[in-house]
Amino acid sequence: MGILYSREKPEKSQQASKVRWLVLGIFVLAILAGSLDYPVLWDKAADYLNYQSEQLKLGIKIPHFYKLPFRLGLDLQGGTHLIYEANLSEIEEKERQDSMEGIRDVIERRVNLFGVAEPLIQINRVKESYRLIVELPGVKNIHEAIDMIGETPYLEFKEEKSEEEMEEIIKRLEERQEGVIKEEVEDIDPYRSTLLTGRHLKKAQLEFDQTTYQPQISLEFNDEGAELFGEITERNVGKRVAIYLDGYPISIPMVQGPITGGRAQITGDFTLEEAKKLVQRLNAGALPVPIILISQQSVGASLGEISLAKSLKAILFGLIAVALFMIFYYRLPGILAVIALAIYTIIVLAIFKLIPVTLTLAGIAGFILSVGMAVDANVLIFERMREELKSGKSLGGSIGDGFKRAWPSIRDGNISTLITAIILFWFGTSMIKGFALTLFFGVLTSMFTAIVITKTFLKLLIGRKLEKLKWLYGGN
Repeated sequence: MGILYSREKPEKSQQASKVRWLVLGIFVLAILAGSLDYPVLWDKAADYLNYQSEQLKLGIKIPHFYKLPFRLGLDLQGGTHLIYEANLSEIEEKERQDSMEGIRDVIERRVNLFGVAEPLIQINRVKESYRLIVELPGVKNIHEAIDMIGETPYLEFKEEKSEEEMEEIIKRLEERQEGVIKEEVEDIDPYRSTLLTGRHLKKAQLEFDQTTYQPQISLEFNDEGAELFGEITERNVGKRVAIYLDGYPISIPMVQGPITGGRAQITGDFTLEEAKKLVQRLNAGALPVPIILISQQSVGASLGEISLAKSLKAILFGLIAVALFMIFYYRLPGILAVIALAIYTIIVLAIFKLIPVTLTLAGIAGFILSVGMAVDANVLIFERMREELKSGKSLGGSIGDGFKRAWPSIRDGNISTLITAIILFWFGTSMIKGFALTLFFGVLTSMFTAIVITKTFLKLLIGRKLEKLKWLYGGN
């Protein structure tokens, strides 16, 4: 006589164990993300435990959490917003965009040398007018920055100094001071200026070798430049000729032989992006584009702090209002949704730090909108659950069917929002991009929160006494 054993309880036990482990993983993720957002709490706990360990002589030492600051934009950190208009009257229509790209590259390098953290330089076209928008967060000496940015790029060709010249320079350096160190010798520019400059270069173009298909750069000089370049290459065969932009070497090719006729090629192991970048830089100096400052706006740090404080207050009040609505209307699922929403906020802020995302007022607005999307997903799920519970289904069945039936609406709404965010980021200006970026990552995280975290919390209630109290879930 055989004995039949039911497999239902072991399967339920395994399912419950899986849910408990998933809940544990969610809270561990939330703790780590929260520590990244606000490491002070972790550090205080670590200091307390380290002190106890020291007293008990356990030899255990917990390190402080990794500190990664939020990246604040111009409107929150303070700084300067500049708008320049470029004079492209002498540039052909087809070359104007490339010229602007080259100018932007030069200005970005200048600003970085100036020490500005996370500058934003964008090209903006208004009808036939090309403008450069320059945002300099945290800049204090604005006049020095304006003077630096306002200079037209200067391109020059230099040739190697002879050994005698280098020795003479080092000798003069030693005469001026005692104990010349190695670093000072290395800082001596080994190249000297020639008469060949950017005004002699007609244009630079990207080409490809017909045999190897490797990218290469072709140079075309005017008549005066062709003569000067021929003389330089003739006396520097087997040596290098350096090309400097704003005093910075951008290419140092070797001269294989005298080059006459006003045309030359720069070859090497370029990647396509490196070749494009070099062409832009060469054209930035070859096609001088004067830029005129037409707008200057300073944002004080105190104004940024006020804006940030008001934004955080708005977020707090908004979250409290949403939490109260969810709890009073949806009862126990609403409480779980609020916990999931808190975890969502912690995770999103950690993502903003890790990417990192430059937070602006517009970006904060995008984040708040993504919170609304997260709440909307929970509302759809809970309404479906209510319908299933009212039809007489169990809590487990109602959770499964509720999520299944709500998913198409959640999916379509979130995907359409993600597509909109991508379009806004691709075509928008700096302010719009900040909004689009925070909205994009916020919506992605909200989908994870609604489908994974909220569902897991609800499943944790299956098989418990609270399951029988259907009024807690909105059922009859």
